[in-house]
Amino acid sequence: MLRRTVLLTGAALPFVRSTAPALAADPSAAAPGTSSPGTSSPGTSSPGTSNPGTSNPGTVDVLYAGSLVNLMERAIGPGFDSATNGRFQGYAGGSNKIANEVKGRLRRGDVFISANKRVNDDLAGAANGAWVSWYITFAQSPLVIGTSKSSRFAAALKTQPWYDVLRQPGVRIGRTDPLLDPKGQLTVALLDKAARLYHLPGLTAQVLGAPENPAQVFPEENLVGRLQSGQLDIGFFYATETTDLNIPAIKLPPETALGAQYTVTILHDAANPQGAARFIAYLLGPGGRDLMHRHGLDATPPTIGGDPGSVPAAIRSVLNAAQ
Repeated sequence: MLRRTVLLTGAALPFVRSTAPALAADPSAAAPGTSSPGTSSPGTSSPGTSNPGTSNPGTVDVLYAGSLVNLMERAIGPGFDSATNGRFQGYAGGSNKIANEVKGRLRRGDVFISANKRVNDDLAGAANGAWVSWYITFAQSPLVIGTSKSSRFAAALKTQPWYDVLRQPGVRIGRTDPLLDPKGQLTVALLDKAARLYHLPGLTAQVLGAPENPAQVFPEENLVGRLQSGQLDIGFFYATETTDLNIPAIKLPPETALGAQYTVTILHDAANPQGAARFIAYLLGPGGRDLMHRHGLDATPPTIGGDPGSVPAAIRSVLNAAQ
């Protein structure tokens, strides 16, 4: 693994951590290695708080795609803590947003989990700071349209084409920022693709308005809560989110299907690279894959991108066992 010492000018920046709003009860909360509903994993903090200075010994700081909040905070994090006596500490956000913060030295972490493998390319190479030299693709989840149970548009989505419902007056749509999050990019790509396939010129603008439309664009880690509270009628999510939280969802037809590809890596300036390797070994091992399945995430055979020789031995042994 590529190791370098990064010197920051001025005062050291604290590692800042936030969590998403309270989520629905975890269907697998009673399973071994998970935490009970309404609680957070050890080492987490409430929104807006920070972890001053460097991480505590043994803490593994995991920066992860916001679509995995429930899985990470209620299953993988507590499971890792229980299995290894480690201390998971997570930060959720849009994958591009996190990558930009890492590149700008505004946020530090040990592990980075993205919802799009191309985000790793933005962190690789000397020109990008060489933050990433390898990554492992380990899971996928298709893009779906989630609906609020209280929405008057929910019934229409069962009988009418989804693109017609999304163009109806008064429908409140939620999505993520395409500049900060792969899911937001896929949402725009979905509408563009549907416009071509169904011969509907102008569909993207009719449904989404401007790309940065403030009436629709929300942080990834807040979108689920807004739909569940009835502030939105419809939202664009990954299937792992809607399955995990029992949100009614419409699957998109095969000709327009798009989805996330989740990757994991260790950042080159990780304060706890050994702990990071243990966390990834747990994530990719039988315990982690079982929890992914319970939370509706499709675990795939792990594949390495970048430099395979830089992957730590502890992780390679898990990969070999998974083949």
